[in-house]
Amino acid sequence: MFAALILWTHALAALLFGALALWAWRRKEGAPRRPLALALAATALWALSVAGLGSGETGTSFAELLRNLAWLAFMIVLHRRDGNVRPPVALGTVYGVVVLVSVASVVLHIIGMSDDPMAGEFLAASLLMRMLFAVAALVLIRALHQAIAPETSVGLRWTVRALAAIWFIDFNLVSVAYITAAWPQALLALRGLGMIAVAGAMAAALQRKDEWNVSVSRTVAYQSLSLVAILAFFALLALTTSAIATVGGANARVLQTAFVFGSTAAMLTLVSSTWLRAWLKVKLAKHFFRHRYDYRAEWMRFTDTLGSPAGAAPLDERIVKAIADLVESPGGTLLVPEGQGLGHGAVWNWDSDATGPAEAALAQHLANTGRILELDGLRGADSVEAALLPQWMLDRTDAWVLVPLPHLGTLTGAILLARPPLDRALDWEDFDLLKVAGRQVASYLAEARAQEALADAQRFDEFNRRFAFILHDIKNLVSQLTLTARNAERHADKPEFRADMVETLRDSAEKMTALLARLSQHGPRRAEPLRAVEILPLVERIAAERSAQHPVVASGHPAIAFADPAALDQLLAHLVQNAIDASPASEPVTIAVAGDANHVTIEVIDHGIGMSPGFVRDKLFKPFVSSKSGGFGIGAFEARQLATQMDGRIDVTSREGAGSRFRVTLRTALVPTTERAA
Repeated sequence: MFAALILWTHALAALLFGALALWAWRRKEGAPRRPLALALAATALWALSVAGLGSGETGTSFAELLRNLAWLAFMIVLHRRDGNVRPPVALGTVYGVVVLVSVASVVLHIIGMSDDPMAGEFLAASLLMRMLFAVAALVLIRALHQAIAPETSVGLRWTVRALAAIWFIDFNLVSVAYITAAWPQALLALRGLGMIAVAGAMAAALQRKDEWNVSVSRTVAYQSLSLVAILAFFALLALTTSAIATVGGANARVLQTAFVFGSTAAMLTLVSSTWLRAWLKVKLAKHFFRHRYDYRAEWMRFTDTLGSPAGAAPLDERIVKAIADLVESPGGTLLVPEGQGLGHGAVWNWDSDATGPAEAALAQHLANTGRILELDGLRGADSVEAALLPQWMLDRTDAWVLVPLPHLGTLTGAILLARPPLDRALDWEDFDLLKVAGRQVASYLAEARAQEALADAQRFDEFNRRFAFILHDIKNLVSQLTLTARNAERHADKPEFRADMVETLRDSAEKMTALLARLSQHGPRRAEPLRAVEILPLVERIAAERSAQHPVVASGHPAIAFADPAALDQLLAHLVQNAIDASPASEPVTIAVAGDANHVTIEVIDHGIGMSPGFVRDKLFKPFVSSKSGGFGIGAFEARQLATQMDGRIDVTSREGAGSRFRVTLRTALVPTTERAA
């Protein structure tokens, strides 16, 4: 029964793959049609060989080799389609090693089918090689699948997955055959069914019209080479232990154990060597790739280091690390502008005790030329650049390269890098990469310093603004004290005036103390929490205080508003003082209070010179713009700011020659009736 299933399933698979080969040959878009058609035809030939000859025959092994080579060639062609650029040599080397493994399996199978006494061992080795090939092919399939463009190559993804299914089935089948030393008939029949399903998946993929685009990364190439090395190591272990079992006699088991243990320990020791890993990476980059660096990967790592989130290392330290990682330097230090020269800055993973400043001549040279200096070539040399370097930099044998950081014609700093584990001279790619990266980090440094300067300027601006407000308040206090002193000449003998003068002096002293406290603050004034404030008593007190200077009348009904008492007092003081300054001596200033269920209004009304609509619209609330000679233009500006902080607003109605009305609107604070009665 199994023999019939093997025959008919593989024969049907051969028919399907043959039809797919003709279909692929006639297609005009999508996949590379000729390599795909040849691979499908080779698969059809192999399936036909299994159906006619059987899985263990030499002819079937040759057909399987042809099928594997055809699919590997198809995969290489896909890599070449990446912008019509040849894939890395490293990737081609991996494919070549995998091809050799497949060829070796066929050679071992041919030897095993002969009359050689060691035929059984060769057949087992052939199966082992086929397993190694299947694993390697699956890893290459995974790398190819990762390189496929996700949106535009859905059909290619399905084809690659179907191809992976072929070698996955082969691996399981050959593994059972290696363990049992016989071909399992049930699994052979299932393989035929699996190949029919694979043909259906490939047919579905060929129906799609999208582009088949592949991009190869350097990481994939390194991983593939690592896989080949691992597979070669295990193949060596398997072959050597088999040879020891043949010639070792009674001590074969001891010799096998010693060999496996010793070779594994040696391999782990080599892999753990930092110097060896760096050496291998340099050699691979030099001999297997057209460029030393994978610029996309390096730039993503570079920008990720610079853009670390808040809470990471400071920016200066991240800049040093980002530059050092590009050339695998273990550490470095940042030299920052200090006077005309360079001083000690941030350090990353390096001893900073032996570092020092650099003279202005070196800083000027780096700014003018932008040259990257290799210190090894300058130590002991009789050159201009060697003379510019500070002695401490030449004395440090671990100091390797000095990278300038130019930005818009100026030098924002320089980075001194430590010597990497594998010492080497820089080539043109290193210079180009470090030059571009140096300019990039220089822009980061310049932006950070500009932000610091802006923050300092904002702090000075806040101080100047606060000082301007306070100067305006001092001017008002001086005016009030001057008027009191003038009136004292006429009314000093009156007890009522003396009492009022003492109260005025006490109030002025309190206000000046508050002004000094505001001036000593290191940040913007923080508004107090709003609370319910009785408005009419506050207005009556302000009117009484200003009555000695000018007639001020308070009127209205009791009202309670949400406000900051100190801020509201200062706000009304500004508006009342402006009204007094704008009014004739005989015209009183009125402060009227009104309220309803939602709002409380406080109106400051004068009958003075008034303002034009244009002045109210464009200049009234602008700082440092005033209609009064010698005025600071601060009162109205600060009044509106204070009103906004209390969730209120100021509206102005004015007419030239008829006076002005300033209306302050605040939110009503509703309190229980019993509390209002009390």
